[in-house]
Amino acid sequence: MPDGAEREQQVRYAGKVAIVTGGGRGIGFAIARRVGGEGASVVLADIAIANAQDAATRLKAEGIEALGIACDVADETAMHAVAEEACAHFGGIDLLVANAGLHLSGYAKTPCELPGEEWQRLMDVNVIGIVNGARACRAAMRARGGGAILTISSMAGYKGENAYGISKLAVRGLTVALAKELAVDRIRVCGIAPGLVDSEEAMARFPVDRREKYVNELQLVKRLGRMDDIAAAAAFLGSDEASFITGETILISGGAFCRI
Repeated sequence: MPDGAEREQQVRYAGKVAIVTGGGRGIGFAIARRVGGEGASVVLADIAIANAQDAATRLKAEGIEALGIACDVADETAMHAVAEEACAHFGGIDLLVANAGLHLSGYAKTPCELPGEEWQRLMDVNVIGIVNGARACRAAMRARGGGAILTISSMAGYKGENAYGISKLAVRGLTVALAKELAVDRIRVCGIAPGLVDSEEAMARFPVDRREKYVNELQLVKRLGRMDDIAAAAAFLGSDEASFITGETILISGGAFCRI
């Protein structure tokens, strides 16, 4: 039999509704599966509709209420449509996981190397996409008495080496600004900055020898990070257990790039 803490965790999101952008695969899907497994109804919004619908089917097979929707988070109208669909289908919104983003591959260039139009797209998705999500979900969260928004930054945002990292540094600043703006509506905003984890994207970019070198030379915890590590932190930060935490970004990197 589960103990009291385990029983509480199993119903931590009972009756709640979560939107996860970029939820069709990777970290987004892991977070959706975690909060869905704890009782949430989940809307998976992904630019690739096939991924969103497949992910929703997988969650439904596990007994989780899920809906897959196509959405480019850089399109404010599309993000509002996702919020409206979540309210129509499940009755409201309690949690937004603003996970969708353009990844390191293709954007690991110095600021002057990355063409201007690519800079624009990078910022439109990685930064403005979060603003679009917050704007779209704010009224519905306020109507429920509050809610939580989780932003996904990156360890790269602590390094300042390339355009991708700068976009993720901006996410950390945006997390603070949104926390201040939305506090009046009892909406908390927290960030997660993942290190190297076993997502499809990271595993494609990091061959085994490079992963081992990274873990052994940069991390204090000598194992590869898991998407479940990120999902567990997200499930905590988005829950009422974290009701006194807002404006903070937690670095989940096995100790890589930790600082005072």
